Amino acid sequence: MKLVPVNKLFEVKYGLNLELNRLTLDPNGVNFVSRTARNNGVSAKVRLLQDVTPLPAGLLTVAGGGSVLETFVQPEPFYSGRDLYYLKPKIDMSLEEKIYYCMCIRSNKYRFNYGRQANRTLKDLMIPARSELPNWVGEAFAGTLTSWRERLMDVESTHASTAPSS
Repeated sequence: MKLVPVNKLFEVKYGLNLELNRLTLDPNGVNFVSRTARNNGVSAKVRLLQDVTPLPAGLLTVAGGGSVLETFVQPEPFYSGRDLYYLKPKIDMSLEEKIYYCMCIRSNKYRFNYGRQANRTLKDLMIPARSELPNWVGEAFAGTLTSWRERLMDVESTHASTAPSS
């Protein structure tokens, strides 16, 4: 299998480095992505800042410290905390391809035991070349995502119909 460094397929950039304790929580605000392994990396929703533009949806976020190499595709614009990197594909990629590369990056977690961080080495991690994508990343994976979306929509509509009215 042909492997390439992360920076061959993605621009590797350090995030916004904001501190959650200095932001105002807002349930209708913008996602705040941190180094957590939970909830797609989103640890809060915060009020939009006048002087800071959120990073765009569709980027991959990677924890350089904390839950090292937890990697997610962000479906909405977001702010980011410390030791969080974002990856911007150098070429157009489908959601399925981005999710596959999240899995590939995350599979290197074992290299960062004992408090090691991925700050300096993230760009050099070896991942499969685009020509090496497995067949299941295409239509089969897309079908699975569609099925999950439909099930989630069913759950949401069931929850909405059984929720008490105000």
